[in-house]
Amino acid sequence: MSRNPESLYTRVRQEVGVRADRLWEVSLALHREPETAYEEHRAARLLAGELEREGFAVERGVAGLPTAFVARTGSAAGARGGPVVALLMEYDALPRLGHACGHNLIASAGLGAALAVRAALGGIEGTLLAVGTPAEERGGGKVALVGAGVFREVDAALMFHPGVHDWVWAPLTASAQLRVGFHGRAAHPTGSPTEGIDALGALIQLFNTLGVLDRRLPPGSHVQGIVTDGGRATNIVPAYAEGLFGLRGGTTSALEALVEELRSCARGVASATRTRVEVSDVGGRYEHFRDNEVLSALFAAHLDRAGIPLSEPTAGVYLGSSDIGNVSTRVPAIHPWVAVMGPDGSDHTPEFAEAAAGPRARQVMTAAAEALACTAVDVLLRPEVSERAWAGLRAKAAGR
Repeated sequence: MSRNPESLYTRVRQEVGVRADRLWEVSLALHREPETAYEEHRAARLLAGELEREGFAVERGVAGLPTAFVARTGSAAGARGGPVVALLMEYDALPRLGHACGHNLIASAGLGAALAVRAALGGIEGTLLAVGTPAEERGGGKVALVGAGVFREVDAALMFHPGVHDWVWAPLTASAQLRVGFHGRAAHPTGSPTEGIDALGALIQLFNTLGVLDRRLPPGSHVQGIVTDGGRATNIVPAYAEGLFGLRGGTTSALEALVEELRSCARGVASATRTRVEVSDVGGRYEHFRDNEVLSALFAAHLDRAGIPLSEPTAGVYLGSSDIGNVSTRVPAIHPWVAVMGPDGSDHTPEFAEAAAGPRARQVMTAAAEALACTAVDVLLRPEVSERAWAGLRAKAAGR
């Protein structure tokens, strides 16, 4: 078979095309039966089964996560030899909103790219992985996969995300969730008011303190909290109160500084109110995303052939956080955004969930599958691509 890049790009697009109807069926199946973080059993079975039927060797339950999997193919499958490309799939949904982040499209595009590359290249000179990554919306499946060494020998981690912008990369911040619990002492608020120590009052004071702190945070950083336990009755001084706080930082180091600020504020409030405070992490921390310009430029060029041009992100706009950040600090990675609705819309809304099953979404899924597959071909067949991608990652790591 010819290894001419242009002929391979054409073959890849043909392979995606012949599978387009089935890929859309998979996407709609995920959309009809949304499953939240760590509960994506049907989705994982469906995707892994599709890969297995086309010749991938599938390992399920990776990193101790029942809904994670790694599918392998290639001349070096299971052993280091030649470049290693990982195509990432997300498939968890949002509580009560379903696929309002479009993960059904991420999964079907990643699936289509993996199947097309295997069919187009035949005997792959290297390793192609299709990685099922659960729990992006809560908990961080990729954090566990990184810890388990799934990406240890990967040269390129590729995925796309549907959205309301056509951006070549995603300005994703670092994030963490912390639970803060104050312990006080119960008492009757009128019968023995001096005996009580109001844990809820302490938690409210922490919210007020963080409100002052928020005004001086750098761009990309903020704190958002909710009360998860505020007491049991109005005629009892709350002995315990708890809040859940989401923290974001423009960089991982900015997040770490913000976490310490919150801990310091909580300790100060506890001292002032004579309560006892406990601060604990909830789930894994997401690192900020480091785009790999070499790989992103290749993806953008391939997507442009489908009539979807990508631009640089709007300065000062942050799109949230994702566990792809933890992958991107370790191996060259991409996370472009491709619009499935207009810029006046927003993900994490019922309208976006509807758009993720609409005609524009199908066009985007197919185009993204083609561009991901062509980018994977670039890494697998052009050694200089991997070399340049790694050089770019090291340069960013050196500059923090």
